[in-house]
Amino acid sequence: MAEEGVKVHGFWISPYSTRVEIALKMKGVKYEYVEEDLQNKSSELLQYNHVHKKVPVLIHNGKAIAESKIILEYIDETWKNNPIMPQDPHEKAMARFWAKFIDDEFLQPLRKALFFGEMEVEKAIEETKVNLKILEKVLEGKNFFGGERIGLVDIVATSIAYWVPLFEKAVEKKMLTEEFPKLCNWKNKYVNHNIIKEALPPKDKSIAYFRARFAKFRTSS
Repeated sequence: MAEEGVKVHGFWISPYSTRVEIALKMKGVKYEYVEEDLQNKSSELLQYNHVHKKVPVLIHNGKAIAESKIILEYIDETWKNNPIMPQDPHEKAMARFWAKFIDDEFLQPLRKALFFGEMEVEKAIEETKVNLKILEKVLEGKNFFGGERIGLVDIVATSIAYWVPLFEKAVEKKMLTEEFPKLCNWKNKYVNHNIIKEALPPKDKSIAYFRARFAKFRTSS
C-alpha cells in the first residue's frame, strides 16, 4: 500500500526511474509503481509530464514532479530521515555538480553508442575511461561518494555501478577495470547493499535487452 499517495511512473531498465525507487526505499516510503510502455505512454504520464513526456515522474498527493535529480531532492526535503543530500551548503553544491557531471558525461555517450553502432562504441569507451579517472580521484579516502553513507551522487552514479557493467556485457568491451580500484571497490559495496539490490533490474534480462538493442543498431548502421 502506497503511503501518502506516492506513485512512480517508470520504465524497468531506466537508470533514471531506478534512482527514484532507490531514494524512496532508502527513506522507507511505500509507493505504487506504474510501468510505462515507452512506445505507448499512458495518458497519466502525458498529463503529468506534458513538457518532456518522459519517465520518471513522481506523484505525491496528486502533484507531479519530473526529472530524476529534481525528484531526488524533493524526496529528501519531504522525508527527512536518512538524508541523501549533504547539509553543508558547499558540500550540497558539490554533490549537485558531480551528479550533473555523471549524467552529462556518462549516460549520454553510452546511450549514443548503443543506438548508433560500432564507431560510437569506441568513442564512448574512450570518453568513459577519461571520466572514470576523474571520479576515481573524487573517491579518495571514501567508501561512497557521500562519504561513509550513500548519498545523492552515489544514487545518480548507479548508472556507473550497474549500467556500465551491463553495457560492457552487451558490447563485449571492458571499461570499469582494475585500473580504477577505488571505483571498483565502491561499485561492489554499492550494488551489494540490501536496499540497492532490491531496486536494480534483473541482470540477465537487462543484458539481453542491451545486446538486442546494440545488435539491431549495429546491423542497420
